[in-house]
Amino acid sequence: MVEIQALSDTSIFGQIAEHQHEQVVYCHDHETGLRAIIGIHNTVLGPALGGTRMWHYASDAEALNDVLRLSRGMTYKAAISGLNLGGGKAVIIGDAKTQKNEALLRKFGRFVQNLNGKYITAEDVNMTTKDMEYIRMETKHVAGLPETMGGSGDPSPVTAFGTYMGMKAAAKKAFGSDSLAGKRVAVQGVGHVGTYLMEYLVKEGAEIVLTDYYTERAEEAAARFGAKAVGLEEIYDQDVDIYSPCALGATLNDDTLSRLKCQVVAGCANNQLKDEHVHGPALVQKGIIYAPDFLINAGGLINVYSEVVGSSRQGALTQTEKIYDYTLQVLNKAEKEGLHPQQAATQIAKERIAAIGKVKSTY
Repeated sequence: MVEIQALSDTSIFGQIAEHQHEQVVYCHDHETGLRAIIGIHNTVLGPALGGTRMWHYASDAEALNDVLRLSRGMTYKAAISGLNLGGGKAVIIGDAKTQKNEALLRKFGRFVQNLNGKYITAEDVNMTTKDMEYIRMETKHVAGLPETMGGSGDPSPVTAFGTYMGMKAAAKKAFGSDSLAGKRVAVQGVGHVGTYLMEYLVKEGAEIVLTDYYTERAEEAAARFGAKAVGLEEIYDQDVDIYSPCALGATLNDDTLSRLKCQVVAGCANNQLKDEHVHGPALVQKGIIYAPDFLINAGGLINVYSEVVGSSRQGALTQTEKIYDYTLQVLNKAEKEGLHPQQAATQIAKERIAAIGKVKSTY
């Protein structure tokens, strides 16, 4: 289930203004059943690059809120990672298991093409490299294509690697050592990225407890990694060292924070804080080290950026490894200046955007 942070202004333009977006595009096609929203937050650093996710949202308002928050996070993710990209995101409203097909995806590609390169899409939740192939049939403004097509392939392994680097940096800050051997980690969500992350954790000797929206997938992952599978709500009550949200957003909220029994939060999900102004400080008060999501899950963006600029997968991995140092920089800044980590990371990102904004305006 997607949790949505309430905005102070419920009007469409009020919400867009609150997050300071440049453009929001509603996409509708009767013949294919396509209902999608593309959010372009900021293009000062370059074209807005961000994945498309497909989800069965409870309402159109919920979908809009999600795309606004996600695209905003992409702006900061690109900025703090030193990439010349802006922030964008897209959501397709519907059940990916029953409604996703070639025609729908190609129609979505037509809408992306109409933006003339201001937005570049890629894969996200419930989307695959094959889906990107369909979208590519209608637009050149797509990344995350299969390597057989000259693309960078599935970005999930690189996203997981960056999350792993950020987790190790947060562990060093919390425990005095970045070793995860013997640490108990609660992984919430065992999709592509969560699974690759668990490979790193198991290899280092961590103990895993996990959950997933799809029970069968959770049980399969538990058997594969020698982990313990628990229910969706039970994951918050586990006695662990690290909580790793790797599914959808807003899992750090008024209810869950009172239940967490960990010293570190580090995961690959976007928008983990339901309200960053409330739950960021709350984590600090509880003595929990938080590795900002848009910083440590930037590996996937770095990977598709390497495709856009013609760099190699190895180059993307080298850049992603720097997330370890960036995370320590953010955590040290937060501690020194009395900020919560999300606040410190956002400040660094905004400072870069402001500096480059003196050189150019928008894409």
